[in-house]
Amino acid sequence: MAQGSRQIQTQVQQQVQTLSPQQVLVVRLLELPEVAVEERVRSELLENPALEEGKESEENEEFDDDAAGGETTAEGAGSEAYNELDDYKSEDDIPDYKLQEHNRSQGGRAEEIPFSQQASFYETLTDQLGERDLDGKQRELAEYIVGSLDDDGLLRKSLQSIGDELAIYSGIDATRKELEAALRVVQDFDPAGVGARDLQECLLIQVRRKLKSQPSPSPLLRVEERILTECYDEFARKRWDKIADKLGLTQAQTLEAIRDICKLNPRPGIALGETLDNNMQHIIPDFLVESGQDGSLQVTLNDRNLPELRMNRDYTRLLEEQAKRPQGPSKEAKEATLFLKQKLDAAQGFINALKQRQQTLLATMEGIVKLQRAFFLEGDESLLRPMILKDVAEQTGLDLSTISRVAGGKYVQTDYGVYPLKFFFSDAYTTDGGEEMSVREIRRILKECIDGEDKKHPYTDDEIAVLLKEKGYPMARRTVAKYRQQLHIPVARLRK
Repeated sequence: MAQGSRQIQTQVQQQVQTLSPQQVLVVRLLELPEVAVEERVRSELLENPALEEGKESEENEEFDDDAAGGETTAEGAGSEAYNELDDYKSEDDIPDYKLQEHNRSQGGRAEEIPFSQQASFYETLTDQLGERDLDGKQRELAEYIVGSLDDDGLLRKSLQSIGDELAIYSGIDATRKELEAALRVVQDFDPAGVGARDLQECLLIQVRRKLKSQPSPSPLLRVEERILTECYDEFARKRWDKIADKLGLTQAQTLEAIRDICKLNPRPGIALGETLDNNMQHIIPDFLVESGQDGSLQVTLNDRNLPELRMNRDYTRLLEEQAKRPQGPSKEAKEATLFLKQKLDAAQGFINALKQRQQTLLATMEGIVKLQRAFFLEGDESLLRPMILKDVAEQTGLDLSTISRVAGGKYVQTDYGVYPLKFFFSDAYTTDGGEEMSVREIRRILKECIDGEDKKHPYTDDEIAVLLKEKGYPMARRTVAKYRQQLHIPVARLRK
């Protein structure tokens, strides 16, 4: 062997931390909000037959067996009504009088179920399309454009992209001129502004719709049209003085036209209601914090929709029977025993992981309540003290990463509203007097300074820094800019 090809082997010892499957399961369940955990439990019940839902006593089981075999039970008495309804293929075929008789026989009362009559966003526009006198191709193009609108009612796709999609998916060859003609049809629908390709076109459609509707349009509408067509960049940047100089208007005329433009709807699709419902998020809190008359605070976990779980008794009995059998079982018996043991271990591990999750969540929430007790009693945001993940970890004795997982995506319902857990975490700021304040409180004070400014001459970041220093909160201009951006407040030039 050549001397240059010799390889040197070295032995290195290192320590690597790995998580067991059970620990991974606990971590994953800990990250999920309550609604997702309910779905996870339902999925586990379907996948693992060794897991059962509910907690039934032996007496209830005996009672159910007797009831099933009896002939005069309440369930048996009502069987004729069910058999009679079974003669129909589906519920839609059942006459109303049969349903009413069935309800009365069950001790209930007939109730009218209200159904929403509100048309969808797409249906409203296609109904208007049906009122237009169009040929087959024009109707198909306009209908495809309607289906391409976003939630705001605007067309974000280019006509070139729509033309390509029509050619690929529908086999329709459309020229740009034909697509523009179909788009103009859609832009003539109500509400005004639907089908616009950007904000400028959306506002212009609304202004020009007003111009057409008036026999003698007001000069103000003409000014608004000129602002949107000739000075849109200045309008977007709120440079009112440049608009006045460019169009030869007075300051009063410019401001009056600007105020009227700002009343227009930049999102016409929301006027149809459907998108508002689609975007509305229903938050289900994971915790409930209630205050008592004696000043106590009670923390509960919102898990009432979480079913109780237990081991399947049949699987447990089968495994015990397999263990009692004489030595030397067959291959099939060994495989059956292994299957039973795996499923039972998985079921027990899942139940233990859920219990550990509940204990960790309650411990974390109780730690937050102890640290932010004043807020949960009064509901005043100014009472929130500076708190970071490390503070809760020290309070509860849990790991920092565990607190981070609990705080992510969870909500708590209090006597003063529903808040995300991350709402209670904020860094500390030290005033001139050495007092620690929450950064949220500093942002509130900064917002009060901006709300009280002269809108014709708004404060710059340097001026705000001077004001805060006079109030006892010294900070650099960069810090003021950072907090202002967190509040989504624009710079002074755009606040005029």
